[in-house]
Amino acid sequence: MNADTQSMLDQIEAIKTEGRAVTAGLTDEQLNWHPAEGSWSILDCLEHLNVGVTKTLPAFDRSIAEGRAKGQTSNGPFRYGWFARMVAGSMEPPPKWRMRSPKLIRVAPATTRRSAEVLPEFVRVRDQLGARVRQADGLDLAHVRVISPVNRLLRMPLGSYFNFILAHDRRHLWQARNVRNRLA
Repeated sequence: MNADTQSMLDQIEAIKTEGRAVTAGLTDEQLNWHPAEGSWSILDCLEHLNVGVTKTLPAFDRSIAEGRAKGQTSNGPFRYGWFARMVAGSMEPPPKWRMRSPKLIRVAPATTRRSAEVLPEFVRVRDQLGARVRQADGLDLAHVRVISPVNRLLRMPLGSYFNFILAHDRRHLWQARNVRNRLA
């Protein structure tokens, strides 16, 4: 396994650990608490991440299959262009600016969620993401392209899109941690 792939798998494990930690010991009432009108609760953040990754998995599957079919292989290291690095970096916490979630991955903040459903789904979806990262091992992560399911005009290298998703997870876990810190 190449170093880039292993790093992504390590990040997924850290994200799963943080997802468990940010919810640990809290009741469903606390996990559904909104610190302000129109803001997200801890479970809203996790549900948004579940939806975002779930909607992206088919795009990863297509790109991995196309990369294999075209014989686009390499063991790295991989270098990404400035745009791909900028897009992935824009998701890292703390956010530099607020963004509205695209309709495809938007969740309704008024919905009451149950941690017994959202957290196991969070872990399961990250395991599915990890499976895609493993399937991509050996592909040229800088040249195989992913077409974003959110905006078909956005085409990024597979490795950058994985990094974008991981940064997006960290961004909303950071947001969830801030909600937890505001609980009385």
